[in-house]
Amino acid sequence: MVPSTAAGGSPPAEVLRASGVEKSYRRGTWPARRRHQVLRGVDLTLAPGEVVGLVGENGSGKSTLMKILVGALPADAGTVTHTGRTGHCPQEPVLYERLTCDEHFELFGRAYRLPADAERRSRREIYASLGFERYAATRADRLSGGTLSKLNLGLALLADPDVLLLDEPYAGFDFDTYLRFWDLVRERRTAGRSVLIISHFVTDEERFDRIVDLCEGLAVPR
Repeated sequence: MVPSTAAGGSPPAEVLRASGVEKSYRRGTWPARRRHQVLRGVDLTLAPGEVVGLVGENGSGKSTLMKILVGALPADAGTVTHTGRTGHCPQEPVLYERLTCDEHFELFGRAYRLPADAERRSRREIYASLGFERYAATRADRLSGGTLSKLNLGLALLADPDVLLLDEPYAGFDFDTYLRFWDLVRERRTAGRSVLIISHFVTDEERFDRIVDLCEGLAVPR
Protein backbone atom coordinates (compact mmCIF):
# COMPACT_ATOMS: atom_id res chain seq x y z
CA MET A 1 0.00 0.00 0.00
CA VAL A 2 1.42 3.40 -0.97
CA PRO A 3 0.45 6.43 1.15
CA SER A 4 -0.10 9.74 -0.62
CA THR A 5 -0.72 13.34 0.39
CA ALA A 6 -2.32 16.26 -1.38
CA ALA A 7 0.01 18.86 -2.85
CA GLY A 8 0.41 22.19 -1.06
CA GLY A 9 -1.21 20.98 2.15
CA SER A 10 -4.72 21.35 0.73
CA PRO A 11 -7.41 18.82 1.70
CA PRO A 12 -7.15 15.69 -0.46
CA ALA A 13 -9.79 15.12 -3.13
CA GLU A 14 -9.67 11.44 -2.18
CA VAL A 15 -8.62 9.74 1.03
CA LEU A 16 -8.47 6.32 -0.58
CA ARG A 17 -8.03 5.15 -4.16
CA ALA A 18 -7.76 1.59 -5.45
CA SER A 19 -6.82 1.30 -9.11
CA GLY A 20 -6.83 -1.86 -11.18
CA VAL A 21 -6.62 -4.20 -8.19
CA GLU A 22 -6.35 -7.87 -9.19
CA LYS A 23 -6.09 -11.00 -7.06
CA SER A 24 -6.26 -14.70 -7.82
CA TYR A 25 -5.79 -17.93 -5.87
CA ARG A 26 -4.77 -21.42 -6.88
CA ARG A 27 -7.33 -24.09 -6.07
CA GLY A 28 -7.35 -27.85 -6.16
CA THR A 29 -4.52 -30.34 -5.85
CA TRP A 30 -1.67 -30.98 -8.26
CA PRO A 31 -1.77 -31.76 -11.15
CA ALA A 32 -5.31 -30.40 -11.45
CA ARG A 33 -4.63 -27.10 -9.67
CA ARG A 34 -6.22 -24.12 -11.37
CA ARG A 35 -5.99 -20.38 -10.91
CA HIS A 36 -9.22 -18.74 -9.74
CA GLN A 37 -9.31 -14.99 -10.28
CA VAL A 38 -11.33 -13.19 -7.58
CA LEU A 39 -10.59 -9.53 -8.39
CA ARG A 40 -10.24 -8.56 -12.03
CA GLY A 41 -9.25 -4.88 -11.88
CA VAL A 42 -11.17 -3.16 -9.08
CA ASP A 43 -11.31 0.65 -9.16
CA LEU A 44 -12.64 2.32 -6.02
CA THR A 45 -12.37 5.79 -4.49
CA LEU A 46 -13.41 7.32 -1.17
CA ALA A 47 -13.71 11.08 -0.69
CA PRO A 48 -13.42 12.99 2.62
CA GLY A 49 -16.64 12.77 4.62
CA GLU A 50 -18.13 10.12 2.33
CA VAL A 51 -19.96 6.95 3.42
CA VAL A 52 -19.73 4.24 0.77
CA GLY A 53 -21.21 0.74 0.78
CA LEU A 54 -19.48 -2.08 -1.10
CA VAL A 55 -21.92 -4.93 -1.59
CA GLY A 56 -21.37 -8.41 -2.94
CA GLU A 57 -22.47 -12.01 -2.57
CA ASN A 58 -20.52 -14.48 -0.47
CA GLY A 59 -17.38 -15.43 -2.38
CA SER A 60 -17.39 -12.28 -4.50
CA GLY A 61 -14.05 -11.14 -3.07
CA LYS A 62 -15.21 -8.50 -0.57
CA SER A 63 -12.97 -9.61 2.29
CA THR A 64 -10.07 -10.16 -0.10
CA LEU A 65 -10.41 -6.59 -1.30
CA MET A 66 -10.63 -5.30 2.29
CA LYS A 67 -7.40 -7.10 3.22
CA ILE A 68 -5.68 -5.52 0.22
CA LEU A 69 -6.99 -2.06 1.13
CA VAL A 70 -5.56 -2.29 4.64
CA GLY A 71 -2.27 -3.81 3.48
CA ALA A 72 -2.81 -7.24 5.03
CA LEU A 73 -2.70 -8.99 1.65
CA PRO A 74 -0.66 -8.11 -1.46
CA ALA A 75 -2.47 -7.56 -4.73
CA ASP A 76 -1.31 -9.36 -7.87
CA ALA A 77 -1.66 -6.07 -9.76
CA GLY A 78 -2.91 -2.54 -9.20
CA THR A 79 -2.26 0.11 -6.57
CA VAL A 80 -3.83 1.39 -3.36
CA THR A 81 -3.13 4.93 -2.12
CA HIS A 82 -4.49 6.53 1.04
CA THR A 83 -4.10 9.60 3.23
CA GLY A 84 -4.35 9.98 6.98
CA ARG A 85 -4.87 7.33 9.63
CA THR A 86 -6.87 4.21 8.78
CA GLY A 87 -9.03 2.19 11.16
CA HIS A 88 -9.94 -1.38 10.26
CA CYS A 89 -12.74 -3.52 11.66
CA PRO A 90 -12.31 -7.09 10.33
CA GLN A 91 -15.27 -9.42 9.92
CA GLU A 92 -13.87 -11.82 12.52
CA PRO A 93 -12.71 -10.02 15.70
CA VAL A 94 -8.97 -10.32 16.31
CA LEU A 95 -8.94 -10.23 20.10
CA TYR A 96 -7.07 -11.73 23.05
CA GLU A 97 -9.25 -14.07 25.07
CA ARG A 98 -7.68 -13.33 28.46
CA LEU A 99 -7.68 -9.53 28.15
CA THR A 100 -10.57 -7.39 29.36
CA CYS A 101 -12.18 -4.71 27.21
CA ASP A 102 -10.24 -2.03 29.11
CA GLU A 103 -7.00 -3.91 28.55
CA HIS A 104 -7.70 -4.19 24.83
CA PHE A 105 -8.21 -0.43 24.56
CA GLU A 106 -5.03 0.23 26.53
CA LEU A 107 -3.03 -2.17 24.34
CA PHE A 108 -4.35 -0.75 21.07
CA GLY A 109 -3.89 2.78 22.36
CA ARG A 110 -0.20 2.08 22.87
CA ALA A 111 0.03 0.55 19.40
CA TYR A 112 -1.52 3.74 17.98
CA ARG A 113 0.90 5.77 20.18
CA LEU A 114 -1.98 7.67 21.74
CA PRO A 115 -1.30 9.67 24.90
CA ALA A 116 -2.82 7.86 27.90
CA ASP A 117 -5.38 10.60 28.60
CA ALA A 118 -6.49 10.66 24.93
CA GLU A 119 -6.90 6.87 24.93
CA ARG A 120 -8.99 6.94 28.11
CA ARG A 121 -11.17 9.76 26.81
CA SER A 122 -11.77 7.98 23.49
CA ARG A 123 -12.48 4.72 25.34
CA ARG A 124 -15.15 6.37 27.51
CA GLU A 125 -16.82 7.91 24.46
CA ILE A 126 -16.88 4.56 22.64
CA TYR A 127 -18.33 2.74 25.65
CA ALA A 128 -21.07 5.36 25.91
CA SER A 129 -21.80 5.44 22.17
CA LEU A 130 -22.10 1.66 21.80
CA GLY A 131 -23.51 0.97 25.27
CA PHE A 132 -21.16 -1.61 26.75
CA GLU A 133 -19.58 0.24 29.69
CA ARG A 134 -20.60 -2.51 32.11
CA TYR A 135 -18.28 -4.95 30.34
CA ALA A 136 -15.15 -2.80 30.73
CA ALA A 137 -13.56 -5.26 33.18
CA THR A 138 -14.86 -8.43 31.47
CA ARG A 139 -12.48 -10.75 29.65
CA ALA A 140 -13.02 -11.26 25.93
CA ASP A 141 -13.65 -14.99 26.32
CA ARG A 142 -16.67 -14.18 28.53
CA LEU A 143 -18.34 -11.71 26.18
CA SER A 144 -21.34 -12.46 24.00
CA GLY A 145 -20.97 -12.34 20.23
CA GLY A 146 -22.72 -8.97 20.06
CA THR A 147 -20.45 -7.41 22.68
CA LEU A 148 -17.38 -8.82 20.94
CA SER A 149 -18.57 -7.05 17.78
CA LYS A 150 -18.89 -3.79 19.75
CA LEU A 151 -15.35 -4.17 21.09
CA ASN A 152 -14.07 -5.00 17.59
CA LEU A 153 -15.66 -1.82 16.21
CA GLY A 154 -14.54 0.23 19.20
CA LEU A 155 -10.89 -0.68 18.66
CA ALA A 156 -11.13 0.49 15.05
CA LEU A 157 -12.60 3.80 16.24
CA LEU A 158 -10.14 4.35 19.09
CA ALA A 159 -7.64 6.60 17.28
CA ASP A 160 -10.33 8.64 15.46
CA PRO A 161 -9.16 7.49 12.01
CA ASP A 162 -9.58 9.61 8.88
CA VAL A 163 -10.68 6.50 6.99
CA LEU A 164 -12.71 3.72 8.62
CA LEU A 165 -12.83 0.39 6.76
CA LEU A 166 -15.51 -1.95 8.09
CA ASP A 167 -16.07 -5.57 7.03
CA GLU A 168 -19.62 -6.71 7.95
CA PRO A 169 -19.52 -4.39 11.01
CA TYR A 170 -23.07 -4.86 12.31
CA ALA A 171 -23.22 -8.67 12.22
CA GLY A 172 -24.50 -9.73 15.63
CA PHE A 173 -25.83 -6.29 16.59
CA ASP A 174 -29.30 -5.96 18.05
CA PHE A 175 -31.52 -3.20 16.64
CA ASP A 176 -30.58 -0.67 19.32
CA THR A 177 -26.86 -1.16 18.63
CA TYR A 178 -27.53 -1.00 14.89
CA LEU A 179 -29.06 2.46 15.36
CA ARG A 180 -26.16 3.50 17.61
CA PHE A 181 -23.79 2.37 14.87
CA TRP A 182 -25.42 4.65 12.33
CA ASP A 183 -25.34 7.55 14.79
CA LEU A 184 -21.55 7.05 14.95
CA VAL A 185 -21.31 6.93 11.16
CA ARG A 186 -23.32 10.14 10.85
CA GLU A 187 -21.04 11.87 13.36
CA ARG A 188 -17.97 10.80 11.42
CA ARG A 189 -19.42 12.05 8.15
CA THR A 190 -20.18 15.43 9.79
CA ALA A 191 -16.57 15.59 11.06
CA GLY A 192 -15.23 14.97 7.54
CA ARG A 193 -14.19 11.39 8.27
CA SER A 194 -14.77 8.71 5.62
CA VAL A 195 -16.34 5.28 6.05
CA LEU A 196 -16.30 2.26 3.73
CA ILE A 197 -18.72 -0.50 4.74
CA ILE A 198 -18.40 -3.91 3.10
CA SER A 199 -21.45 -6.16 3.41
CA HIS A 200 -23.30 -8.89 1.56
CA PHE A 201 -26.55 -6.88 1.71
CA VAL A 202 -27.76 -3.31 2.27
CA THR A 203 -31.16 -2.59 3.78
CA ASP A 204 -30.91 1.19 4.34
CA GLU A 205 -29.48 2.59 1.12
CA GLU A 206 -30.43 6.14 2.11
CA ARG A 207 -27.77 6.05 4.84
CA PHE A 208 -25.01 5.82 2.22
CA ASP A 209 -23.67 8.44 -0.16
CA ARG A 210 -22.93 5.75 -2.73
CA ILE A 211 -23.40 2.01 -3.19
CA VAL A 212 -20.92 -0.01 -5.24
CA ASP A 213 -21.54 -3.63 -6.22
CA LEU A 214 -18.65 -6.09 -6.38
CA CYS A 215 -19.66 -8.31 -9.27
CA GLU A 216 -17.54 -10.70 -11.33
CA GLY A 217 -14.37 -9.25 -9.85
CA LEU A 218 -15.19 -5.61 -10.67
CA ALA A 219 -16.57 -2.68 -8.66
CA VAL A 220 -19.71 -1.45 -10.42
CA PRO A 221 -21.47 1.78 -9.27
CA ARG A 222 -25.13 1.16 -8.50
